Amino acid sequence: MSDPGQAIDLGATLRALRRAADLSQRELAARSGVPQATLARIESGRSTGPNFRTVERLVAAAAGRITIAGRPAGPGDATGAATGAATAAGVLTAVPQQGLRDAAGRHCPAHLDAREVREPKDWPGAWWAHWSSLASGYRTPLPAVTYRLDRDRRDRDRHREWVRREHRVRRHLHPVLPTTSWRFVAELPDGTLVGELHAHEPGDGSFETGPSPEACQIVVDGLRVAPAYRLLGIGRALVAALTAEMARHDVRPARVVAEGEGARFLWLCGFEVESWSAAVMRFERPVSGARPRRW
Repeated sequence: MSDPGQAIDLGATLRALRRAADLSQRELAARSGVPQATLARIESGRSTGPNFRTVERLVAAAAGRITIAGRPAGPGDATGAATGAATAAGVLTAVPQQGLRDAAGRHCPAHLDAREVREPKDWPGAWWAHWSSLASGYRTPLPAVTYRLDRDRRDRDRHREWVRREHRVRRHLHPVLPTTSWRFVAELPDGTLVGELHAHEPGDGSFETGPSPEACQIVVDGLRVAPAYRLLGIGRALVAALTAEMARHDVRPARVVAEGEGARFLWLCGFEVESWSAAVMRFERPVSGARPRRW
C-alpha cells in the first residue's frame, strides 16, 4: 500500500483493511477486543502511539498480516527495516474516498462506498423528491457525503467494477472453427466467459488467401454479453476488437441484421442503418487519412 522507504500511515492502513474485510469500526472492535474509542483515535491520527499488541490484534481481526522485512541498503544507508500490512493477495487497495469527510470533519466509514453530494439527486436519502418541480427557494440541507448501506448491492457494485477493470478481449482461434469464422471472447482472469462476438466471411476462402473485392466483407452473426455484466463497456470492447481485426486484414465493410436495443447499440458503435424496415446495418472503416468516427 505504501513504499517501504516511507513511514506507514497506520490510520489509513487500518481503514483500508476494514474496507477489504467489509467491517465497520464497531465490528472490528468487537472482533479484536480493542475498544472502539481506541480504534477511532488511531484511525483519526489522534493516538500518540498505540502499542504493537493493539495493532497486531486489529490487523489480525481484519484478516490482515504484519510483515517486517529487510531491504537492500542504499548509498549511505545502513538500515534496512520496513513494516507494512498486506492482504492475502499481497496488495492492499487504498480507500478510494480517503479525502471525503462528513459535515463534522470525520472520515467516511471506510468499509462503505462513499461519494460526494453536489446536488439533491446525488442523495439516495431524498429519493422521494421530484427535482424538476421543486421551488427555487428549496433550502433543505443536504449531507456532505452519502454511501450505500445495502451490503449485497455494495458487493455487486464492487464485483462489477472489478470485472470492468480485469476483463480481457481476444480473438478465439481453434482448429475446429473454419478459417472463415471470426470469434471474439471477453474473459475474466480465471477464464470465465462474460461476452462474445461471432462473425464470418461470406465466402469459401479466407482473407489470408486474397479474396475477391466483392467478398471482402464481414457478416456479424451475434454479439452477447452476460446480463450481470452489461453496461461495463464489454460490448464496445468486442466491437473494437472486431474493427481492429478488420483493419489488420484490410477489410472495410461489416454487415449485421439487428433491431431494438441491439440496433441502437451498434449505431452508437459506428454502424449505419441501411434499411430501417429490416434493420440492416453496416460498418465501414474510414479510408486512410479520413477523420475517424467517434463513439
